[in-house]
Amino acid sequence: MLNKTIMRLAIPIAVGALALTACGSDDGGGGGNGADGPTYKIAFQGPLSGPNAALGENMGNAVELAIDEANESGDYEFTLEYMRSDDRGEEGEASSAAQLVIDDEDVIAVVGPAFSGAAAVAAPRYGQAGIPAVTSSATRADLTQQGWPTFLRAVPNDSAQGAGMAAYLAAQAGVEKVVVIDDTQPYGVGLADVAQEGLEDAGLEVVRQSVPNETPDYTSAARNVVTEDADALIYAGYYSDAGPFAVKLEEQGFEGIQLAGDGVMDGEFLDLAGSSAANWFFTCPCTSAEDDEATQGFAERFEDKYSQAPGVYSAESYDVTSMIIAAIAALGDDAESGALYDHLVANEYEGLTKTFAFDEQGEFTNQTIFLYEAEGEGFDYLGSVEDLTTG
Repeated sequence: MLNKTIMRLAIPIAVGALALTACGSDDGGGGGNGADGPTYKIAFQGPLSGPNAALGENMGNAVELAIDEANESGDYEFTLEYMRSDDRGEEGEASSAAQLVIDDEDVIAVVGPAFSGAAAVAAPRYGQAGIPAVTSSATRADLTQQGWPTFLRAVPNDSAQGAGMAAYLAAQAGVEKVVVIDDTQPYGVGLADVAQEGLEDAGLEVVRQSVPNETPDYTSAARNVVTEDADALIYAGYYSDAGPFAVKLEEQGFEGIQLAGDGVMDGEFLDLAGSSAANWFFTCPCTSAEDDEATQGFAERFEDKYSQAPGVYSAESYDVTSMIIAAIAALGDDAESGALYDHLVANEYEGLTKTFAFDEQGEFTNQTIFLYEAEGEGFDYLGSVEDLTTG
């Protein structure tokens, strides 16, 4: 295990053997405090269009906010610029989105990719280019096991989230049978697999079903769930499908507990599901930016700038960007992508949401999962699954 040093402004370390790229331009520009110093770009890769664009916009806006605040702070001798790269959250778009970032020699790091399928495609390319890719939201468990040399995950993975789902339902009185549904996509299948294993280990009966994303009509799928006479349902997928599915589940008379993961916990789900969102619960490795005292100031600044409340992973994306900025400042004249990656791996960073630290595989070391409930026009923060299930 690497020794860690907790930092706000990180402590410089020796540059490793990783290829060094993205040294930053020396022409200033961008209007930041360090206009006479180098300029570094921090990119965000995620879904900025398509059915899940709301999730990407929530994260991308937080990255931009952290960059703008750093430029305006007067604390740094360099200027930061923000770059957006849209992959629609799709594997087929991820390679070209990553290449767009790689082709810009001023990019020193990437926040993302946001979705697991896209990360599996893009992370190897960033590794070949020597650019750190720090995802604040891609949770598929095996992503950090592929040996990509510059990939870091700054969020608990689906092994923790799926286990949290299972632990919560196993602790509920009267829950003996659970239908577990995946959307046939990498994130959904991986999350459902872990949840199913945890439920079975807890002695619950599990019925596994798959309902492809973008199914035109969820009536038949909802009817199949009701036919099983289960006490609870887990849906592993994204809000764009969970919303219309929730409507059909209510129409077909499903009355059990309905539990979904972080990919569903977005305001768009509430809009799509309407009154059918009642009795839906959500696990998420994310904290509540508005309910957590440590992030309330961030939430207010976010809403002032973008005229909407922060969403899922907004606060975590802000923290990851701030961590990268602190590392650039600590490295000083040695700031470049290879040195930046080494620095991030070897140091801890105290963010607003949590302490960020990584193991030798680039995996996040804090695996806490939180529970939320759909409530009116938002999500009611209930606490950590561990606290809720163990007292």
